[in-house]
Amino acid sequence: MFVLVPHTDPKSPAIPVRTGHEGDDRADAGVYINSYFETRLSHDENRSKVWKHLCEYLSRWIAPDADVLELGAGWCDFANHVRARRVVAMDLDATVERAAASHVTPVVGDCTDLSAFEDGSFDVVFASNLLEHLVRPDASRLLGEARRVLRPGGRLMLLQPNFRLNPGRYFDDFTHVSIFTDQSLHDYLVSEGFTVEKVMPRFLPLTMKSRGSKLTFLVPWYLRSPVKPLAGQMLLVAAR
Repeated sequence: MFVLVPHTDPKSPAIPVRTGHEGDDRADAGVYINSYFETRLSHDENRSKVWKHLCEYLSRWIAPDADVLELGAGWCDFANHVRARRVVAMDLDATVERAAASHVTPVVGDCTDLSAFEDGSFDVVFASNLLEHLVRPDASRLLGEARRVLRPGGRLMLLQPNFRLNPGRYFDDFTHVSIFTDQSLHDYLVSEGFTVEKVMPRFLPLTMKSRGSKLTFLVPWYLRSPVKPLAGQMLLVAAR
């Protein structure tokens, strides 16, 4: 989620960035949507526990010495827990700066513009619940930029709500503007020059906002199980 401000962490190298779209002098630069984090993505201590398990599962596609970029990082749940040599977390909302762990480089910026990064500078680009917030031209720009910054053989990993599984709740998030299913996203990635390696139509429940959200110890079982009750999110892994 995505306006670029200088990163001032003395422990990390300077990253050239821009301050929003041209002519953008809004007072709320660095804010995705007013009150979005309070209404749709409020802090939840259980989310961190879930993502520890998720990153352990996803590590089969991420080498320990990989350079990883998370787009739309938000609370940095993935970035903070993935095991990698270098991790960069990027989001439109400045929440990413206070959420990033000490080993993660936060960047407040537009995920459709990765000009701050050189060609072939990452082994993995990861995004969770991001493309559905973008109109098609912006989504295509993001995918094109992801291909550019990935090294040959690098992977794009997308965790997304699957409209096919739960259409009735897909637009409960008022910032959703695009529809994707496991089939349409597969074909879209192919059309943008990726080779899809893995499609998991049923990967996770649609939301953590349920009575069972505290049962985080069940996450490894859920990921292994062929039966996934309440599944609403898919995972796609594609190669550059």
